Amino acid sequence: MIAPQIKIPATYMRGGTSKGVFFKLDDLPAAAQVPGKARDNLLLRVIGSPDPYGKHTDGMGGATSSTSKTVILSKSSKTDHDVDYLFGQVAIDKPFIDWSGNCGNLTAAVGSFAISNGLVDAERIPANGICTVRIWQANIKKTIIAHVPITGGEVQETGDFELDGVTFAAAEVQIEFLDPAADAGEGGGAMFPTGNLVDELAVPGVGQFKATLINAGIPTIFVNAADIGYSGMELQEAINSDPAALARFETIRAYGAIKMGLISDVSEAAARAHTPKVAFVAPPQSYVSSSGKQVDSSDIDLLVRALSMGKLHHAMMGTAAVAIGTAAAIPGTLVNLAAGGGDRDAVRFGHPSGTLRVGAAAEQVEGEWTVTKAIMSRSARVLMEGWVRVPGDCF
Repeated sequence: MIAPQIKIPATYMRGGTSKGVFFKLDDLPAAAQVPGKARDNLLLRVIGSPDPYGKHTDGMGGATSSTSKTVILSKSSKTDHDVDYLFGQVAIDKPFIDWSGNCGNLTAAVGSFAISNGLVDAERIPANGICTVRIWQANIKKTIIAHVPITGGEVQETGDFELDGVTFAAAEVQIEFLDPAADAGEGGGAMFPTGNLVDELAVPGVGQFKATLINAGIPTIFVNAADIGYSGMELQEAINSDPAALARFETIRAYGAIKMGLISDVSEAAARAHTPKVAFVAPPQSYVSSSGKQVDSSDIDLLVRALSMGKLHHAMMGTAAVAIGTAAAIPGTLVNLAAGGGDRDAVRFGHPSGTLRVGAAAEQVEGEWTVTKAIMSRSARVLMEGWVRVPGDCF
C-alpha cells in the first residue's frame, strides 16, 4: 500500500534576503523531533531535495542557497532566553542538510515567529513598541537579540525600511549578535584560528595569496579580489556561469577550512558545504547593482562578494555580514585594509544587490582580539502559513 500524504503545521517566511520553512519543534512528527536521519529526510522532502533538475519543483525550496532553508524553533531550554533556534541549510542536488552554522538573514524572522507562535511569554510583549526576543542559536551556541516592532500587541511586518536585495519595504528589525566569535568547536574557539590577522594561503591549482581567516558570525575566508583575478564589482552571472571559477572557489574554501582547523582533509569539505564561507574584498568603486541601482564609491567603504553553497550570493549572508563587520573593526585584516585601514566601529559595504551597513565593537584583551557584539538591521515577513504536506513514508 502506498502511504498517503501527511500534513505538518509550518510557516513560510522571508528573513532578510533569504526565505525558509519554519516549524515549531513539537509540531514535527515524533521521529523528526530529534536529530537524525528521520528529521533530515523529512526536511529534504519538504524542500524538494535532492533535485537533479535543480528547480525544487516538487517542494518548498527555491533552488538557491538563499531559499533552500529550514528552521526549527522551540521554547528555550536556556536561562534568560525565549526561543531555541536551529537552522538547516538544505543542499539542492544532494540528500544532505548542513547543520554546522547559522543563517543570519533568517535570524530576522525568528523573533517574529516566536512572538506570533506563543514562544515568547505574553508579559514580555508590549502593546506597542519594541519586543526584545532573546534567541539561543543552537547550531553555534550563541545568543542573538532581535528587536521586533509591535503594534496592537502583534508583530508589525509592514514599514518603510528598505533592504537591498529585497524588492519591497517592510518594518525594520535590528539584530544584535552577542559575542559572535565562533566557538563550540569551530576552529578551536579562537576568532583568528591561526593566531594571525593575515595568513599566506597556498591553494593547489589556484596559487598563493593573502587571506584573513576569521570565526565571527560564521567561519569565513577573506581574500583580496585582485589576488584571484577579480575587481570586487562582479554580479552573480560573472561567477555562477563559470564552472571553472566555481571550482576554484570551492578549492580555496577547502584549503582555507583545513588551515582554520575545521577539517583535516579536502575530501571533508563537501560534507560541510555551509561553512566556511569564502568572500573577496576590494577598495570602494562605483558599479551598477543587479537591480540597476547605481552604487557610488563615495557611499561605501569597500566592496565584498561572498559565496554560499558553491554559488555567488545575490546579496550578502547575514552571518557573513557579521564577519565583515568584525574583521573591519580590527586594524590590519584584509577587510579593514580594503576599507582604508584604521579604527572603525561600522562599515557600509557594496554587494551585488546594493549596500549594507554593519557595526561591530572589537577590542584587544591581553593581546587577543575579542568582539562583544555585531549589529545590523534586516526585515522579515510571513509569506504563507498553514501546513506543508509530504508522503507519510518519506522519513
